[in-house]
Amino acid sequence: MNPAIFEFLAARRSVKPDRLAAPGPNAEELQKILATGARVPDHKKLSPWRFIVFEGDARKAAGEIFAKACEKEDRQAPSPIRLETERGRFLRSPVVVAVVSAVKPKPGAPEWEQVLSVGALCFNLCLVANALGFGTSWISEWIAYSPTVREGLGLAENEKIAGFIYIGTPMEKPEERERPNIDALVSHWPASEAG
Repeated sequence: MNPAIFEFLAARRSVKPDRLAAPGPNAEELQKILATGARVPDHKKLSPWRFIVFEGDARKAAGEIFAKACEKEDRQAPSPIRLETERGRFLRSPVVVAVVSAVKPKPGAPEWEQVLSVGALCFNLCLVANALGFGTSWISEWIAYSPTVREGLGLAENEKIAGFIYIGTPMEKPEERERPNIDALVSHWPASEAG
């Protein structure tokens, strides 16, 4: 057993996007996060995912797409404050990585397995960034499901956003949160008979 790895995993926490400050990963660190993060189970070696990276002014440009989507898709006209919130959504952290799920038809590689691979990838990106000393938050929010945002980001018909990984330097250590009772979630098969 490697105690350091166990302690790292046992203490891992997400950090809210607005609690992530500069600096974010530099080009070399980001490459390491993406390359190492992509080392996940991938039946048939399909790489059923891709990345869109937002840094610098690209975060503002994405915010304009979000504001436009909000104006177009909300049932009621959004307030100026709401539109500013959408414009600043990606400015909450120095780097945002959109993980795009791209299921590829392939006999022997069911869609569900490819989707699971993307989920593993999202979490692996967080772990690698955390190992490099960065805080992360994997969230989707409404923008992941917006047709206007999908179009603005150039997603193909078979693609979906699996989530946005916000990466930056934590402003403070996140507090521990309540965890599930593992004993209540585990069963053994076959179930032993009472008595």
